[in-house]
Amino acid sequence: MNEERKKINLLTLLDKKKKGEKVVYITAYDYPLALLANRAGVDMILVGDSLGMTTLGYETTIPVTMDEMISHAKAVVRAAGKGAFIVGDMPFMSYQPSDETAIRNAGRFIQKAGCDAVKCEGGRRVASRVRAMVDAGFVVMGHLGLTPQNMAQFGGYRVQGKTKESYDALLEDALALEEAGAHFLLLEAMPAESGGMIAGKLRIPVYGIGAGDQVDGQLVIIHDMIGLFEQFKPKFVKRYCEAGQLISLALRAYVDDVKTGAFPKPEHFYEIKPEEAEKIVRS
Repeated sequence: MNEERKKINLLTLLDKKKKGEKVVYITAYDYPLALLANRAGVDMILVGDSLGMTTLGYETTIPVTMDEMISHAKAVVRAAGKGAFIVGDMPFMSYQPSDETAIRNAGRFIQKAGCDAVKCEGGRRVASRVRAMVDAGFVVMGHLGLTPQNMAQFGGYRVQGKTKESYDALLEDALALEEAGAHFLLLEAMPAESGGMIAGKLRIPVYGIGAGDQVDGQLVIIHDMIGLFEQFKPKFVKRYCEAGQLISLALRAYVDDVKTGAFPKPEHFYEIKPEEAEKIVRS
């Protein structure tokens, strides 16, 4: 069921950084959208805990569980795992309690779901978790800037890295994650200057979601990009289509057709031999 394309792996992504080739990174949470993303040629797919808001209807990412993440990750891997590099997003409290907890849950993403890597939020304070997972053999992506699991500490969804003090803290966190063995870093919601400076000081690939154009690749939330999430639209999002509006039009047309008898019509019926139909009618 996977589209035939060469599998993207860690070495592929590291080579892209050496060559200065931009990496295309997107979220997906289910089989149909992951299949389309893989067909389009995206390099990486994040099964993000953002699915709590875009797919499950939670107000934040905090309620998302490991079981929910694994279920969605399995679907994405079935759709795109032979092509794109699949990253499983570690939800709240799946790695914070201890190194052992982090290793166990990272193992579930790799062993049970078939992901290629895991992502966790935080800097210096989660460096030991990153080191533990890397030492256990996992490929790990760090995540700094606007980290939704820490929204309460930020006082909401706030842009980071807008002052020298904030930038310095982010850079220190980034260097700590690199030192801990992180293979990639994701920067979210910060000025392009801050994102570019941090990316330029690290050896590992640095990707951005709202972090400017001087990073090694771009991530977007697929529901934001295609217009399926209407609650709010981040500044950094470019809408490539309005899928939500198209789906709404289709559903309204379906409602009207059923109510007026315009659907179904004979072309939608299964055929039966006339003599068999007559027997049924007479029975």
